[in-house]
Amino acid sequence: MTLTTIKQQIQLNELDAWGSIADLGSEVLEGDVKVFGKMTFGAPTDAISSAYFGTTAGKFRMTYPFNEQATVVTGQVTLTDIASGTTHTYKVGDSWFVTKGTEVVWDVPGDGFVKHYLAIA
Repeated sequence: MTLTTIKQQIQLNELDAWGSIADLGSEVLEGDVKVFGKMTFGAPTDAISSAYFGTTAGKFRMTYPFNEQATVVTGQVTLTDIASGTTHTYKVGDSWFVTKGTEVVWDVPGDGFVKHYLAIA
């Protein structure tokens, strides 16, 4: 058995460069959004996986490719559910759950943000 501690205040420079948010299928709305991450369980293509995931500042639209529970560990992000119009700002320690297929606009201010997520395909 492995026990992994989910750390707070992980910085983008502690993660691996994963390219741009457009490389992951998102539509960039503002900025040049770069993505960083580090797997903590499984691989991105596994049925169940978890990782740190962070971006630089900017705004983008994505459709969730999996069900996800996530917690902000650094910075903040404002998410807007396009279907309902609901907007919420999440800060360190805040969590959300989103279902596969949900279209979301992400607005990341300042120096970016990092979350830890558990994804179920």
